[in-house]
Amino acid sequence: MTGLDTAVTAYWDSASASFDEEPDHGLLDPRTRDAWRERLRRWTPGGACDVLDAGCGTGSLALLLAEDGHRVTGVDLAPRMVARAKAKFAAAGLPGRFLVGDAARPPVGERRFDVVLVRHLVWTLPEPEAALRAWAGLLRSGGRLVLVEGRWGEAGREPEPYVPGGEALPWGGGVPADVLAGAVAPLAREVRVEPLDGDAALWGRPVDDERYALLAWAGA
Repeated sequence: MTGLDTAVTAYWDSASASFDEEPDHGLLDPRTRDAWRERLRRWTPGGACDVLDAGCGTGSLALLLAEDGHRVTGVDLAPRMVARAKAKFAAAGLPGRFLVGDAARPPVGERRFDVVLVRHLVWTLPEPEAALRAWAGLLRSGGRLVLVEGRWGEAGREPEPYVPGGEALPWGGGVPADVLAGAVAPLAREVRVEPLDGDAALWGRPVDDERYALLAWAGA
């Protein structure tokens, strides 16, 4: 593990205790939870499928997917985030598999998935384009990559590094939709961008920065 990896792990471990206080993290407001549930149903195939939640955090989105009958595997670098995700699933009495590991290189062996879901992660990665290739490689034929990302209020100014060494992150502070679409396009047969910044229910408040979902379909 590099020094940056250690700093990132420590940051998110420390953040785990208050992580769910953000409306779009904990989904404690029924309106916010329902807004995410509706989007996830749009983004995932019909019927039960295998979903990898890379960078699962405390497992809020994974729980919504499991409630809809999907078979969920979550991966996160921060052990305390994974512990909270496991606790949520245990409290709900739902099955789910959660692993501590690098979400950019998920430790899932030869398993393949119908959906790889990644939310608010690529900006934290030292090699985001390598992660995109890894996630695309975990999809079954016809599967889909769902990236929920944005440019976190940083337009027009340099983002502040959130951990020591973070100034070297290529997409620190977020990534514009056109840049991410350009990086994903060679890996997919189809790419679609869905703006999310206009849906205040998703965030628990109005937002004025760029937020979107990018959906990419693997070859049939």
